[in-house]
Amino acid sequence: MVVTKDEYEKCHSAHPIFFSNNGVTVFTLDRPGLFYFISGVSGHCERGQKMIIKVLEPASYPQSGDQNEQKNDAAVAMAAITSATLMSCISFVGVLFF
Repeated sequence: MVVTKDEYEKCHSAHPIFFSNNGVTVFTLDRPGLFYFISGVSGHCERGQKMIIKVLEPASYPQSGDQNEQKNDAAVAMAAITSATLMSCISFVGVLFF
């Protein structure tokens, strides 16, 4: 689940920003800033299955308008994260904290 900072710290969300449990989910990191992820399975977040992803501002290069637009589109595409990748990260982080 994608949640607010407060919900992340509490390991609980009644109304997540984004939720999916179908295993074939893509979540797009579409802006710079922090994204807070927690597992929705009871007890998992408390055992460390949570993470924060920080998306940095794209580097700016002096270019024509079309090239900037293409670069921004590529940055958004590269910032997409699949649920399988996310679960791998969460599982890995969970292993570190157990």
